[in-house]
Amino acid sequence: MRWPLTQPPFWRPKLQGLASKYYHSVAEKALPAVILGLIARVGQVKGKRIALPSHMVRVNPQDPGEAALKESLLKKAARVLDLLEILLADAGFKLKDVHQAKVARYLVRLAKNGTARRNYIAYTPEQRGVKPSYGRRVRPRVRSYKGREIAATPADATVTWQLATGEAITANVWYDLVRPDVQPSPEADLFDIYAISDPRYKDPLLVGTNVKLQAPTVHALYTDRWPIEQLPLAGKQMVGAHRQFVFAQETCQRLPELVLLAGSILTGLAALHPTIPTGFWDRNPQPTPGRFRRALAGLPFPQSYPLPGRLRQKPAVTDHLPKGIAAHRRQKQTAVAVLT
Repeated sequence: MRWPLTQPPFWRPKLQGLASKYYHSVAEKALPAVILGLIARVGQVKGKRIALPSHMVRVNPQDPGEAALKESLLKKAARVLDLLEILLADAGFKLKDVHQAKVARYLVRLAKNGTARRNYIAYTPEQRGVKPSYGRRVRPRVRSYKGREIAATPADATVTWQLATGEAITANVWYDLVRPDVQPSPEADLFDIYAISDPRYKDPLLVGTNVKLQAPTVHALYTDRWPIEQLPLAGKQMVGAHRQFVFAQETCQRLPELVLLAGSILTGLAALHPTIPTGFWDRNPQPTPGRFRRALAGLPFPQSYPLPGRLRQKPAVTDHLPKGIAAHRRQKQTAVAVLT
């Protein structure tokens, strides 16, 4: 069973008193956001891979930083991981943090310039100088330093296979490595590095795992992490929760959790519902949450479905409030000069 995890941000740049921030790639800086740690199980519904939310972790009010949330999320994942389950994480989770959290089985994406070391010291008495304390460095990719090219370390094994779509995938593997800051030791946390090259992508995919797996299995496991990224997309974009107008401290945390739950329900119902094409041009429709939401928009929902008594429309009087464009139109105030 796969257990992917992620940290979906809910941007609140104008919210006062929000201490947590998250890096925004477009703004190129950290912006105020409500961050949640999400752990899910990946399964299959009618041939479609779907992530089922299992645990959500909030930020610590005393330490609202992203590093503290990652630490709590990894510790939670280490506790719930079963014997036949493996943790899947992207490059936002460092290998050192995974080792410190004592995760039993993991598959983590590494940085493009990531390196490792051998778990032994290659030293002969004929060599001059001080005996090294660390193992020989392993570089999965070619690097350059001050205009000088540093060659990649030869792989321990190379595996090539073909996908069902016809692409030939090549994986270079290095076995029994330790982190660059770890000295060789029998008790060291060992892992393997896989550099998976796909002709559809420019750079190879670097992943590290402490489980002895075949290269095609490693590739299939990591690509099976993407269903968890569907939940924030379905919740924020399809449901429309990317725009929030709540300001209470508890509500700001509870609404993103409900959004992720709604995105999961919408994704699951879309997989169970008959696929509806967008138009005559949509000859190969997919069971996506967007198509299912569009189908619900044309129905008298929720009037056609009996809801529980606790779910009811709030009888608030809003007739005196402006609607539509008039509600958020900004008008310049006329300056009045007062003579005294």
